[in-house]
Amino acid sequence: MVTASAVQITFLRGRDAERRAVAELLRETAGGSGAALALHGPPGIGRSALLADARATAPSFTILAVAGLADETGLPYAGLQRLVEPLLDQVAALPASLARVLGRALAGGDCPPSDRFALAMAVRALLVTAGRDRPVLCTIDDVELLDRPSLDALSFAARRLHGQPVAVLFAAAPDTVLDGIGSRHLPGLDRASSTDLLADLLDEPLPDGVAAALARLAAGNPQALTDLAGALTPAQRRGDQPPPTALGPDSVLRQGYRRRLATLAPETRWLLLLAALDHELDASTLVRAAQASGTGVDALTPAEVSGLVRVGDQRVHFAHPLVRAIVHDEAPLAQRRTGHLRLAGVLDGERDRLRRALHLAAAATEPDPGLAAELERAAASGPDGYLAASHALERAARLTTEPFRVASRLLTAARYAWLAGSPYRARELLGELGGGAAKPAGSAPPDSLIPRPPTATVTVGPELRGPVALLRGEMELRSGSASAAIDMLLAAADLLTGERTDLALTALVRAGEAATFVGADHRFADLARRATALRHRDGSPVTELMRAHLDGFGAMLRGDHRRAVPPLRRVVDLATRLDDAAALAVASADSLLLADDQAAHRAAGRAVELARATGQIALLPRVLELRACAEYWLGPDEDAAATAHEGYRTAWETGQRNCAAAHLGLLAVFAAIGGDQPSCIRRVAQIGDAPVGDTRPRALAQWALGVLELAAGRCDDALARLAALADPATGRGQILVQMMAMPYLVEAAARGSDPSPGYAALAIFDRWVGDTGSPARRALSARCHALLAPRGSAAAEEGFRTALLLHPATGSKFERARTELLFGRELRRSRRPRDAREHLHTAWQTFVHLGSAYWAAQASAELRAAGETVEASPVALTGALTAQQLQIARLVAEGATNREVAARLFLSTRTVDHHMRNIFSRLGIRSRTDLVRVMS
Repeated sequence: MVTASAVQITFLRGRDAERRAVAELLRETAGGSGAALALHGPPGIGRSALLADARATAPSFTILAVAGLADETGLPYAGLQRLVEPLLDQVAALPASLARVLGRALAGGDCPPSDRFALAMAVRALLVTAGRDRPVLCTIDDVELLDRPSLDALSFAARRLHGQPVAVLFAAAPDTVLDGIGSRHLPGLDRASSTDLLADLLDEPLPDGVAAALARLAAGNPQALTDLAGALTPAQRRGDQPPPTALGPDSVLRQGYRRRLATLAPETRWLLLLAALDHELDASTLVRAAQASGTGVDALTPAEVSGLVRVGDQRVHFAHPLVRAIVHDEAPLAQRRTGHLRLAGVLDGERDRLRRALHLAAAATEPDPGLAAELERAAASGPDGYLAASHALERAARLTTEPFRVASRLLTAARYAWLAGSPYRARELLGELGGGAAKPAGSAPPDSLIPRPPTATVTVGPELRGPVALLRGEMELRSGSASAAIDMLLAAADLLTGERTDLALTALVRAGEAATFVGADHRFADLARRATALRHRDGSPVTELMRAHLDGFGAMLRGDHRRAVPPLRRVVDLATRLDDAAALAVASADSLLLADDQAAHRAAGRAVELARATGQIALLPRVLELRACAEYWLGPDEDAAATAHEGYRTAWETGQRNCAAAHLGLLAVFAAIGGDQPSCIRRVAQIGDAPVGDTRPRALAQWALGVLELAAGRCDDALARLAALADPATGRGQILVQMMAMPYLVEAAARGSDPSPGYAALAIFDRWVGDTGSPARRALSARCHALLAPRGSAAAEEGFRTALLLHPATGSKFERARTELLFGRELRRSRRPRDAREHLHTAWQTFVHLGSAYWAAQASAELRAAGETVEASPVALTGALTAQQLQIARLVAEGATNREVAARLFLSTRTVDHHMRNIFSRLGIRSRTDLVRVMS
């Protein structure tokens, strides 16, 4: 007999809900009311781990455990015999008729149909008898491999356990039917749980991009994550080499799928291979390819029955992304070549131009300049996306013999890979161009039949050195050392000067972004000087925009706001004519400096749309950061937090650690302003663990911590943190953060022991406000002047009233409510409670409407102090949602389907389904109609 104490306890990631369900089952069983539960999921999803966890958490139970075995599937009652073997000494205690039929079945004897009911009753009676001394837990793993007679008897008993101290846990494949038994489907682990599991498996944390790549490849499968983590090389762990793209040969999960594939007929494996060779293969193309091979499409049925694939939406869907890779890798190279040729033969040469060319390239046995040129043309003209185009250009390079074209195509492949959000692929391709040489011309991917020439190499000529340096510098800016990126990008600009003015300006703009990220204001003078020196060969709107940006941004950093405004406004005007996501990002940043929040939001929003529509995933983290900043000023804060959350997730998934840290900083600020201290502290700690140096994320973290100090009434501590941001020596040039944080600095100074830093900071803020002319910032300036005025003075009241008049109707309701709250507090402390209540009540109502529990409580406390007690009104229901749930709820309320939401947010449909169930539960609603009502 097995007891729980003999089972090793394993901490499970991402299985809290399932563990709670099992714990509840065990609790009720211990109280005498047993039941059964089936856990369904694909191989590697953690079914066995949950059963082991259940056994480990049931120390007072008698444990009976069995797992189905393929070798015993055809042996009647083999599984039952192994399960109840520890109870054989109790069979004699059963009624004689039941003991006889059970004993005969367990001894391998015949059990005719007429005795099967008696046998099932005997199994139940045996379990109940065992439960008289202590409760019983039966765990039955791999149910799909259990012999049918055993399963029938055990499921019969499991359905009849009410009022008995016996629990039965089944673990089964997704399509296994267990009628009358409660079930739970085990979803894949979410991103956070996948990351936590990787941290458990490895001694040191992985770079974000590596962890994201593994999590994406494993698609939430814990065994896949375990196998992938175990196969990492030291260089892959450091991020110096691309992470694996398939399971290794020794993978437990791979071996399991390999055994399943081996049971299929050759015709079935052939159709699976055709589906694995083309990610976009539709059912009709598969039918044509099958017919061309002399195979009927019905040969795919066994693979469907076994759960390896599913045919739906006119496509063949593999049970897991790794199954596709296993099918591909297990097929002989020659068979893969035949498959590529077969698919190329049935694809339409016009509609499927790039796919057809890729299949022909994969089947090529020697360099083919004509096919390489066709791949390049198809990649440039097709709607297939940057990642497909990157693969096409890499294939084209392998088919090319001319050195310059090899290097050019590899560079384009790297640039497309970077834009598609595949930084490690981009870095690997760039590595082939490192040191002035690439790999041998025509060097082949692993599945290619092209022979590798022994000597020919590719020299990166002067025409390509500048573009190569530009791409490397931009990747360093997003993912590495932003300080180093400045010099890399300036070197790129030098290489590009003379021939490619547009790219030289792009390099200077990126260098400027790197300089502002690290607070190196002094570098901007050099950037502006270089931009002026560039010859005006290209007068396109994009190059004009970049010149104006460098001019205006540099003036703003020098404190010459009046000089900065005209060129920055020129940037915003030019952006309205452009459909260029990168240029629109520049315009959004400049709009924020101009305090033109609507323009900043429009430009960033359009940039997000374009980046998504064109597949330029690498641009999303930065433009989402800008949109979140604009939404902070416009409100509501939930929009800004949801955008920053999306930006952080996208940056994490694309390995852009600097952008990820910036989004963490914004999330920390938004949490602090919303009174969510635990979330703020958690985000700040994450920034502290990131290798981002003295940069914008650190400045945002200081702002967030200053707001927390202010909210706690520690005004002098808040002032110390916030004043450092306004000091050029310590603020490190974070001008946008400085201006965003300035109202909080003034408030801390006004409420603290020394208001003088507030006057100095407000003078800087007023110069900026005066030159930009933003009504929203003028309102904040008036509020700041009111806070610094003597209490009860006419100047204080005038300042608050001016601020309320200036707050724009389209601006932040939150900031207006904060002004009402501060004005009400001033009036109450000036012994004018009746006047105070009007403003405090307005503030309280707004905070309740916005779902800001912390500030609603502040307003409520002030109202009580002013002599009015408000009813305990719940904050808006949406306050119960996480940032991502709120984002999904808004999209669904706007009419998006779950599939559309998944595509928009780069999530799986299953993940969106999971979030929708939680949204309905948290909001206490049952339908999408209810959701529209709540969100409105």
